[in-house]
Amino acid sequence: MPQRPPAPSFEDLLDSARVQALHLELRDVYAVGEEREVYGAFLRDGSVPADDSAYWSGWLPLVERTVARGVKVARARIVSEPVTEYIRFDHAITDANIRAGEEVRWLGRRHASALALPGNDFWLIDDRVVRWNIFSGDGEALDPDHTEDPAAIKLCADAFQAVWKLAVPHADYRI
Repeated sequence: MPQRPPAPSFEDLLDSARVQALHLELRDVYAVGEEREVYGAFLRDGSVPADDSAYWSGWLPLVERTVARGVKVARARIVSEPVTEYIRFDHAITDANIRAGEEVRWLGRRHASALALPGNDFWLIDDRVVRWNIFSGDGEALDPDHTEDPAAIKLCADAFQAVWKLAVPHADYRI
């Protein structure tokens, strides 16, 4: 069986977006290596990285230039309640995403019970490609995957829209 090409990078995906880039997060805990230091600081003293910190140096400018081209960048998070410490951290740093131009909403998991959801977090770009974010059981990022399969694209588009309709805007979501 021929080997699939690697999943596109976030930069390639967002740079290729013309209409929208939609992201659905389904986990309560992530253990992504580049977050360890800032997450540890948050746990110690509640601090969050400044928008101009090295932590945000790749992401915020990418979102800003994507939004500046007229592309909608939206993120929805399904979370268990009460939330985990990681989700408290995620909530605390989300203001930077908002300032960069992302729209972010939160949905308590109990409100997602009747929704058809994919098995992994994803980015959906212009209803043409899905990048699956794959994680180990303990939240470590693994190699991502991607697809242009119309059925997978429809599943992700429908799931995102269903979550978005029920979810609470970041400014109104209380943890």
